Amino acid sequence: MGKPTGFMEYERQVSIAEEPKERIKHFNEFHTHLPKEKQQLQGARCMECGVPFCQAGMDLCGMTSGCPLHNLVPEWNDLVYTGNWQQAYNRLKKTNNFPEFTSRVCPALCENACTCGLYGDPVATKENEYAIIENAYEKGYALPHPPKVRTGKKVAVIGSGPSGLAVADQLNKRGHLVTVFERHDRIGGLLMYGIPNMKLEKRIIDRKIDVMKAEGITFVTNTDIGKDIKPAKLLADFDRVVLCCGSSNPRDITAPGRDAEGIYFAVDFLSRNTKSLLDSDFKDGNYVSAKGKNVIIIGGGDTGNDCVGTCMRHGCKSVTQIEMMPKAPDKRAANNPWPEWPKICKTDYGQEEAIAVFGHDPRIYESTVKEFIKDKNGKLKAVKIVKLAWEKDPQTGRMNSKEVAGSEKIMDCELVLIAAGFLGAQKYVTDAFKVELTPRTNVKTEQDSFKTNVKNVFTAGDMHTGQSLVVKAIRQGRECAREVDESLMGYSNLYVQ
Repeated sequence: MGKPTGFMEYERQVSIAEEPKERIKHFNEFHTHLPKEKQQLQGARCMECGVPFCQAGMDLCGMTSGCPLHNLVPEWNDLVYTGNWQQAYNRLKKTNNFPEFTSRVCPALCENACTCGLYGDPVATKENEYAIIENAYEKGYALPHPPKVRTGKKVAVIGSGPSGLAVADQLNKRGHLVTVFERHDRIGGLLMYGIPNMKLEKRIIDRKIDVMKAEGITFVTNTDIGKDIKPAKLLADFDRVVLCCGSSNPRDITAPGRDAEGIYFAVDFLSRNTKSLLDSDFKDGNYVSAKGKNVIIIGGGDTGNDCVGTCMRHGCKSVTQIEMMPKAPDKRAANNPWPEWPKICKTDYGQEEAIAVFGHDPRIYESTVKEFIKDKNGKLKAVKIVKLAWEKDPQTGRMNSKEVAGSEKIMDCELVLIAAGFLGAQKYVTDAFKVELTPRTNVKTEQDSFKTNVKNVFTAGDMHTGQSLVVKAIRQGRECAREVDESLMGYSNLYVQ
């Protein structure tokens, strides 16, 4: 698609990020995007490759290559190039319910599998996606389109994260009456309170929710299913129930001194910050501030980076990110060929900001926390870290870590944020519904199914698979909706791709 020679004629261009020292002064998105004419040339760079790996969504060596939604990437890249923006939107929406979210927070699995990227720069597909959806809102293509016929069937969706919203959107399009229950005060789940505003401004979520409301979906907030409403009532009032409550149990660090004042889970830190920002622009003080503090973040993933970026905006005294694993190579290793996901070191926006302000990368690799040190009042004052060495077990082939003797180091610290991942679904929900669990405490289903052991109860997203990407949660929601629809109607015409 695109222009067969476009990748040779036009250089890759993407949005321009505001300078780090300027963008840490606010909590808004900080990219200036290309004008439409230049964006069309980026669509031209999509070459007519015989096998478009960008939309494959395959698992290679335990990592996903290409888009899990199987977005019709070459098709809408071509439509961008030719200026057929409405048709580009129609093709994009065929596979993706929420391009306004994925064009901001997805790690661009499509670009890392792009054929152009084998020997050069990949097509700026994520930027093209952003241009398509924002143009659609501007031109009115994304206005509400309520279903013309209702089935009379009622479905309750528990949780309003990306999987829950995808389930709701699909089933509503089919004509079912959908009610989404959310325990927090705002709709969006992970999108609303787990991702900082500078990555995804919350007006973008509200904009889409307004469309979904106008299309007939009912949203109920401040309602915790399993506590405020019992499962028996839901199952009596609705024909089907879908559990999309996420993987909400944060993994803890069990080191001496863990009870010190000043240690928080990253998800709580980020959530309280976003809520205070939205409620009062931080005037209510109902958040954990990093201002003037030495901060240590345990965990080297995206959530850890989000904590770095948030602390920089608070005006922290210093920030350090502790990572157990070795630093990834700067370039692909020989045993990590294209189109596998590139296992290379990525410096994200928060780390860029720390480098700009403090003059060095905030990350320390192959290390872990050995002790949290308290003052006489029980407040955190320092952290003892230790270096790790990794060795392969000759029998199992697994890599195991051990402490390096004499490598302990004490670092001043008044605030620790634990961003070590999540362990599975929350127990009070699974107990209330009496659903079976996997050994990893995710909700168990049959192979290639979303149906739980409880009649008329389904599950999707992180609650089903464990912590994963937004784009995978949307895919799960679409697939689950199709199965729910089949169980209600005997067949389904919902398109999944």
